[in-house]
Amino acid sequence: MTADTRIDPAYVGDELAQAEGFLDYLRATIVMKARGLSEEDAHRAVLPSKLMTVAGLLSHLRWVEAYWFRTVLCGEPDAAPYTKERPDAEFEDAAHLPTARLIAEYEAECANSRAVTARMGLTDTVPFRNQGEVNVRWVVLHMIEETGRHAGHLDIIRELLDGVTGE
Repeated sequence: MTADTRIDPAYVGDELAQAEGFLDYLRATIVMKARGLSEEDAHRAVLPSKLMTVAGLLSHLRWVEAYWFRTVLCGEPDAAPYTKERPDAEFEDAAHLPTARLIAEYEAECANSRAVTARMGLTDTVPFRNQGEVNVRWVVLHMIEETGRHAGHLDIIRELLDGVTGE
């Protein structure tokens, strides 16, 4: 695994800074867990689900970031590859993409997400799925949960691939 360059979340700060600090720490954990693997290992399934690969999780998280920050908060069309017919397309398509590209796309999407929250306040709301509204706080907290859950998956996958452990 590559050197740990993650930045610990600040112990003191406003709500957005601290929430984003934890989210950025988790985002950096995703990238750290993905780096240093061969292409073969990054695309190899070691769990019962063939979708749960390092490459698949990178792709999935990239599109989750895009959905919540671009589509939900900014109102852009959903450009993700998944459809009703191919609900796991982001995982499947990752099988054919180089890991460096998947990492770069994920990091670029995270940078866009940070730019979105920099323009909005935590209490800013947007219409959501004909179910009322959702605020930026909910999206950021959801992304902490989603990214943290998949960081745990990557912990397990990485250890099974090459024995590397660590948070």
